[in-house]
Amino acid sequence: MNDDLFSFVEGNLPATNITENDKSFNIELSIPGFKKEDVRIEIEKGVLKISAQSETQSEEKDENEKVLRQEFRASSFSRSFAIPENVDAESIEASQKDGVLQITLPKLNKALEDKVKKIEIK
Repeated sequence: MNDDLFSFVEGNLPATNITENDKSFNIELSIPGFKKEDVRIEIEKGVLKISAQSETQSEEKDENEKVLRQEFRASSFSRSFAIPENVDAESIEASQKDGVLQITLPKLNKALEDKVKKIEIK
């Protein structure tokens, strides 16, 4: 695989696995604690951008409802990948299960790319 493909460009990064087979590239990101509503996936100018932001709040109270301890936790990340030209951007799919975001980037139909058109001379 070309070193420029799927290179990342932004910080605070979740662990990522990238695999390739005959039909697609597959990206898995470990994002425990994020709901699918927290995650945003976009493609712009050949770059796949994945970002998320989540804020949770927990507090402990005594029986008189006085706050004894309150903790806020905000977490976010942003990760970008340069995607290969042979990705069918219109058919990209994503799913999330057990804290893992899975993105499938189908490859364009190779037969269309390799088709040779013969031009007849008149």
